[in-house]
Amino acid sequence: MFARTTSRLIQNVSRVGVRGYADNPMAFTFASQSQVFYNAADVKQVDVPSFSGNFGILPNHVPTLAVIKPGVLTVFEGDGSQKKFFVSSGMISINEDSSVQILAEEATNVENLDLHSARDLLQKANSEAASASSEQAKAEAQIAVEVAEALVKAAESN
Repeated sequence: MFARTTSRLIQNVSRVGVRGYADNPMAFTFASQSQVFYNAADVKQVDVPSFSGNFGILPNHVPTLAVIKPGVLTVFEGDGSQKKFFVSSGMISINEDSSVQILAEEATNVENLDLHSARDLLQKANSEAASASSEQAKAEAQIAVEVAEALVKAAESN
């Protein structure tokens, strides 16, 4: 049993080694419910906040599915520039062909964030969390607080 498991691990490591990282761009699609930010665009790297930790996606990344947590998503474009977006939640799909799709519940360019409005939203979310009476209302309010905290942090970094 140990020999078979070890053999499979070595084969998998060998395949990963063949993939390597390339300077090739990857096809990147990023959209929210109301806007398409990128549609199969060639980008060099995408850094995403996920519940399993923040991570960077490069061409030839291992296929992955992940859930987005509230935070800043950074796109490194082919010309060397970068764009930052606030995302509230969503899904990330990294495919075998190196294409990447990110579908966000809500997203906006970090440059569009207003710190004063974000702080007001956080204050309101904290107030609702404090007055929530049912377990469902408490859970919904806590989610709103987490999103508002991430929104304030993103607006402060702008």
